[in-house]
Amino acid sequence: MNGYKRYAIYYAPEPGPLAEFGAEWLGWDPVVGESEAPKEFPGLPCPAVEITGTPSKYGFHGTIKPPFRLADGKTAEGLHNAATSLAKWLQSVTLDGLELSRLGNFLALTPVGKATALASLASHVVMELDEFRAPPSDAEIQRRTRSALSPVQLALLNRWGYPYVMEEFRFHLTLSGRLKPDDLEATHAVLAPVLDPLLPQPFIIDSLCLFGEDEDGRFHNLHRYTLSG
Repeated sequence: MNGYKRYAIYYAPEPGPLAEFGAEWLGWDPVVGESEAPKEFPGLPCPAVEITGTPSKYGFHGTIKPPFRLADGKTAEGLHNAATSLAKWLQSVTLDGLELSRLGNFLALTPVGKATALASLASHVVMELDEFRAPPSDAEIQRRTRSALSPVQLALLNRWGYPYVMEEFRFHLTLSGRLKPDDLEATHAVLAPVLDPLLPQPFIIDSLCLFGEDEDGRFHNLHRYTLSG
């Protein structure tokens, strides 16, 4: 569990058809730590590796606590112990389902219906584990502020190290990088019938995972915590 550049708390599907699709589509299985060429489907507007290049290194996941470097004096074992304790009082979340969505210029799976309980869960994880997060570097701040952040997002970046947490949190499982509008539509049309029988209804989050980023920038699923509160 030691030796990773950054750590994160992600939702990752339990082993099963949806998790298998995610690993095959992105070409990276964060559980076993193996990569292969992303799975091709007839009708894609370009090779799958060009569509999935950006999200592939993270593995198939939904961000709960964004990636962070460990603070001085903190260890991976300490983070693991804290996450274990936290999971014992966090309750599982049941949502209506998941659906394939266009989020700006990329594709992702997003919750169906209200996601207030999930947003609350994510906020608790961000807050309770924040002592393990080192402040972002000047380079990280500069990279983030090159985007058009709102005053609220800028304040969240300064407080929590990331602009899209708390009230700006939007849960999603990323399936593509940025695509041109025509390619976005074509990829959506190809993936929709493939994903339709795999998407859960209801969608239950009853576990979270600790991920670690290796020296090559790939994220590994290090441990799964059952939410038993």
